[in-house]
Amino acid sequence: MNASDLEAALRDDHETAFSRLGSSKAMYALTAGEMDGDSVRAAAAADALALASVLDDWADDGDADVRSLYADLAAAAREHAESVADDPSLDESAPLYDALDGFESTPERLGGLLGRYLVSLEYVGQMVGFFVGDADPMAANDFRGLRSDLESERDRVAEALDAACDGDDWDLAGDAADAVIEAAYDDYVETLQSMGIKPKNVC
Repeated sequence: MNASDLEAALRDDHETAFSRLGSSKAMYALTAGEMDGDSVRAAAAADALALASVLDDWADDGDADVRSLYADLAAAAREHAESVADDPSLDESAPLYDALDGFESTPERLGGLLGRYLVSLEYVGQMVGFFVGDADPMAANDFRGLRSDLESERDRVAEALDAACDGDDWDLAGDAADAVIEAAYDDYVETLQSMGIKPKNVC
């Protein structure tokens, strides 16, 4: 097992979840039905700040290289928030970050991070599409840049997983990634249902 194998397994096991988290209904849920540019930007910024908050909590990790990775990713997340929104803020973290924050071992934390990046890449892909459809090419390019940055950060997490995991560690990492993806999907379903929208159909 390696990080590439794990990512492929996650995409296969959660195919339905990813297809829906990358849909326009997911964007509707993220913005609480406010499908305008400012709301999309605010949602992206809040997602980034929520990640930074979790990574700050992990500053006590025993591995120096992993601690450095967390610090780098937290700083990048704050930069992302500032790049997409004029006044980025976080009122309440999404459930996937509550799940992520609960992990204690390095394999779990890195596996959970991989799951988070896979989810966020689905969100950002839809955000690019939103701004293309909104005839805002500058914003679309901003979010293409964000997507590229997230892909690079995902790759750094994958490299850290390969360095940190062996044997049963991969089971811990996979279970953590599963939990994060499932938390994101459950939140998507529950949010749409609370708005009177059926989440099953993919837009």
